[in-house]
Amino acid sequence: MSGIVLVVEDAAWRKVRGLRARLEAAAQAAARAARLKGEITILLSGDTRLRALNRDFRGKDKPTNVLSFPQDGGGDIAIAHGVTTREAKAQGKRFADHVTHLVVHGVLHLGGYDHIRAKDAAVMEPLEVKILKRLNVADPYLAAS
Repeated sequence: MSGIVLVVEDAAWRKVRGLRARLEAAAQAAARAARLKGEITILLSGDTRLRALNRDFRGKDKPTNVLSFPQDGGGDIAIAHGVTTREAKAQGKRFADHVTHLVVHGVLHLGGYDHIRAKDAAVMEPLEVKILKRLNVADPYLAAS
């Protein structure tokens, strides 16, 4: 794998100590599992940027937690701080654990994994749980039920 590039666009992301190393480790673990060989860029941004990206690329004019843009055996993911913060609070999860899950989730999308259909989710979600367990993050699907 070529590497992980982390771009912090929204200063709110800098408030969590140790987040950079944690997210890089999560991206590397997910990239290995998905057998990705190219570079991965992670954009840590705000709701306004994610809303624009979601509108421009998916036709949905609202902010979302994570978006993935596959290319050349790697790709880019973008994560919104505000949406991620609100979801973590609503689900009773630690912010760092939730964003770690979103990185794993986004990187697996770069590798072609999906969860729209139940049979695809039955492959992707257990893989997420396995990767997260290695990163000492609880099963996000159990916590959400």
